Amino acid sequence: MEQDINIKITDRDGVTHDVVAPTDMAMNLMEVVRSYELAPEGTIGVCGGMAMCASCQCYVTSETELPEMGDDEEAMLSEAFDVKDNSRLGCQIPITLEMEGLEVELAPES
Repeated sequence: MEQDINIKITDRDGVTHDVVAPTDMAMNLMEVVRSYELAPEGTIGVCGGMAMCASCQCYVTSETELPEMGDDEEAMLSEAFDVKDNSRLGCQIPITLEMEGLEVELAPES
């Protein structure tokens, strides 16, 4: 389908999953991770996607163009553990056609 994109997500055990994500359901990356059960229940998206917990922090390992980081996301990452230069909050990355080929690694559970 034209409205689905391919994403590679490396889980916290180092296993890479090739997933198909819909672009027509207003989902974000954190919701895709949860729907594929790539992290144990209750360890990702704890705040419900409000950029208030950093449980969905991931490292973007591809050169995929992403939306600019908002103030809430920046503030949360400034307080989070295991933050790297390529850290983003999955709840703040909407799934769009432009994300085709996105590759991310889930940050360790903190």
